[in-house]
Amino acid sequence: LTVPRITPPSRCRAGRAMPKKDDGTKKPASETVPDQRWKLQVFYLCFYGFMTQIRPGESFITPYLLGADKNFTQAEVTNVIMPVLTYSYMAVLVPIFLLTDYLRYKPVLVLQSLSHISIWLLLVLGTSVLAMQLMEFFYGITMAARIAYSSYIFSLVAPSRYQRMASYSRSAVLLGVFTSSVLGQLCITLGSVSFLTLNYVSLGFVSFGLILTLFLERPRRSLFFNRPEGAGDGAAPAELDKMARGDGGGGIRGWREAALCRMLREVGALARQPQLRLWSLWWVFNSAGYYLMLYYVHILWNEIYPAMDNRQVYNGGVDAASTLLGAGASFAAGYVKIRWTL
Repeated sequence: LTVPRITPPSRCRAGRAMPKKDDGTKKPASETVPDQRWKLQVFYLCFYGFMTQIRPGESFITPYLLGADKNFTQAEVTNVIMPVLTYSYMAVLVPIFLLTDYLRYKPVLVLQSLSHISIWLLLVLGTSVLAMQLMEFFYGITMAARIAYSSYIFSLVAPSRYQRMASYSRSAVLLGVFTSSVLGQLCITLGSVSFLTLNYVSLGFVSFGLILTLFLERPRRSLFFNRPEGAGDGAAPAELDKMARGDGGGGIRGWREAALCRMLREVGALARQPQLRLWSLWWVFNSAGYYLMLYYVHILWNEIYPAMDNRQVYNGGVDAASTLLGAGASFAAGYVKIRWTL
């Protein structure tokens, strides 16, 4: 009679243990990483994002092109050189987005670092309009490749941490831009450093950024092309599962499994999602318009206040103020409940 009273507690304990097995099967791959390791990876990614933005000469590219160092005319800078950035950005944004996911982030970040080095080499050594247009083309690549850094964080953490970790990584980037702008402004105003010297300093920092990129760990998974089996990663099987539904069949063979065909299928699946289509179009045109307006404003500053003395050029101070506000807003966004559905 006592045996039945002894066995139920063990069954209850076993019953309590069963959900742990179920929970284990539902945990995303990021949670299989030891707790301290993913924190270190996030910290290194934020440090990398901060350091790669230290380019003190970036705020002063326009006065550098218009000044005695390069001596381009305002018409050349406005109508021939600067527009290449916006249109090249729009042209390479979608291909780089697809390559980012297919190659799992790190190769695209290496491409971004190499493009940064090319930019500053052309700024320092280039003398022709064609060289400056090529510089702007590489600028467009670096802008488009920012998606690799922004989405890299999602391969490191669980979906429940997406919002907060994304705010940390974005804040690190904006703090890097703030530090870079302040450093450049102090060098110009207080140190009487030339624009050319600032560009050499920037070249050194972007070269160091390439070294940091090589130490980034390449994730085993990504959002679309390298998803683990049982895709969903512990999150609700909403958008990503719908997007990947065309790739679920195991009987596809031959050319249909080629990388290009898979990318085209993913683009088609994305285009059929109304919310993602709207967000994607908004992102492309908003970003392109932002960069076009940003560098046109730099030209307007030179038109309104044509400073003869480099120490009176305050582009770095303005950039520092705007990015500091953005860094604060990005950090706060990680703690605000946002309804993303439209």
